[in-house]
Amino acid sequence: VQLQASGGGLVQPGGSLRLSCATSGFTLDYYAIGWLRQAPGKEREGVSCISMSSSHTHYVDSVKGRFTISRDNAKNTVYLQMNSLKPEDTAVYYCAARRVVGYCPRYDAYVYWGQGTLVTVSS
Repeated sequence: VQLQASGGGLVQPGGSLRLSCATSGFTLDYYAIGWLRQAPGKEREGVSCISMSSSHTHYVDSVKGRFTISRDNAKNTVYLQMNSLKPEDTAVYYCAARRVVGYCPRYDAYVYWGQGTLVTVSS
């Protein structure tokens, strides 16, 4: 099982980035995928998740209306579109997976993890 997060970088406040989580070694259709982040000196926090069928999504309050999670099971990839980025969004972003039916698991319940991708929001 492998997850590969990419798409991070340096962006100015108000800008946009799209993160991708490419998966392999398992059938993405049966897994919920979450995005989590860890800022310097802070604990890791859940950002967003999407259920196996995309019927359920969740966003932490601080990103609601700015971030959009989506998935393309045919491409084995999950995306996180991040708009109106703020300096407080600066963090290493991770994608994670758990096999679960119908809903997103708790953010501390993910089983498989990818390496992170760094997002820096700064002028």
